[in-house]
Amino acid sequence: MERWIDGDENANQMLARVSMARPFLLPPPLHRVPLRVGNVVELIGPSPSAKTHILTQTAINCILPKRWNDVEYGGLDRLVVFVDLDCRFDIMRLSEMLNYRIMEFEGAVDGDHNKSLHDLCMSRFLYIHCYNSFEFLQTLKTLHYRLQKEEEAHGVSSLMLMIDSIGAFHWVDRATTFLPRRDSSRKNLSPQTLSEAVVREIKIVIQMHPMLIIATKSAIFMDRLSSASNLAKWNFIKDNRQAERVCRSVTRNDQPIQYREYMPSVWQAFVTHRMLLRASDDYRVVSNHENCSCYALEWLLPRLNSLERFVVKDAGIFVD
Repeated sequence: MERWIDGDENANQMLARVSMARPFLLPPPLHRVPLRVGNVVELIGPSPSAKTHILTQTAINCILPKRWNDVEYGGLDRLVVFVDLDCRFDIMRLSEMLNYRIMEFEGAVDGDHNKSLHDLCMSRFLYIHCYNSFEFLQTLKTLHYRLQKEEEAHGVSSLMLMIDSIGAFHWVDRATTFLPRRDSSRKNLSPQTLSEAVVREIKIVIQMHPMLIIATKSAIFMDRLSSASNLAKWNFIKDNRQAERVCRSVTRNDQPIQYREYMPSVWQAFVTHRMLLRASDDYRVVSNHENCSCYALEWLLPRLNSLERFVVKDAGIFVD
C-alpha cells in the first residue's frame, strides 16, 4: 500500500500483488487445503501413484485463461514451469487432457477456436528436462532470466514451479560421493550440499517470481509383513543421518505401513505441505466409470483425518 501511495505502484499492480498473496484452491484432489505462492507442496508416492497426473491436471488449470472468446474456462491464466528430472514426462498426455478440458465447456465447439486456445495454453507450459543434479542447479540459476523473457512475451506472470521428481538423482549423487575423482581439485558434492544449493536457488527464484512449488518424490513402502529380503534392503541403505533412519507411519486400507524419508533435512524443512499418494485396493463404480482402479491421497502436512480417493481417466482425474 505504501508503494502505491508513493507512486511506485499503480492500482492494477497493487491488486495483482494482493491477489497473489491470497490463498487459492487447486483442482481435485488437491482442493482440501488452500495454498498460496511461496508454499512448497510435496507429493510422495511409489510408481505408479498418479503423481505426474496430478501435476498435469494442476498445470492445465493454471495455463487455461479465465475467459476466452466469451467462454468461461475458470483457469488461473498464468505460466507454469515444469522441470522434468525423471525425463519421462508425456507431453502428448498433457495435450490430450488439455483438449478434453477445453471441450468440457459449453460454447467451445469451433475447431479453429479450440486450436487457438490449445496453442495458447501449450505455449504457457514451459518444459525443462535435466539429466543430473548439476544441470538442475544450472537450470535454477538461469530460471530468473528465462522467466523474465517468457513473462514479457506472454504478458502474464508465472504461478507454479513443478519438479518431477525431486529425489531423482539422490541415490546417484550419494553413490558418487565416495568415488575417486580424476580431477583432485574438484571435490565431490554430497546430497546434503546439493540439496542446500537447490533450496537456496529456489528461494532466490521465488523472491523475484513469486510462485507455488509442487514437487513429486518417489517413496518406498515397507509393511509389517515385509520379507527378509526387503528387510535386508532397508538395512543396506541405512546411514548415519537421522533423516534417513526415520520411518514414517501411514495407513493403507486401515493397515499400517511405513515409508522411509531419504531426502536431506534441508529439503524436508523447506516443505510446507506434504501428501502421500498410493494405489488403492478399492475397486468401485466412481463417477459413472465402471471398474475403475482407485488411488488414495492422504494429507500428512497439515494432518487431515481423511483419505481422498480418486481415479484417473482419459479426461483427467475424478474424485470419488
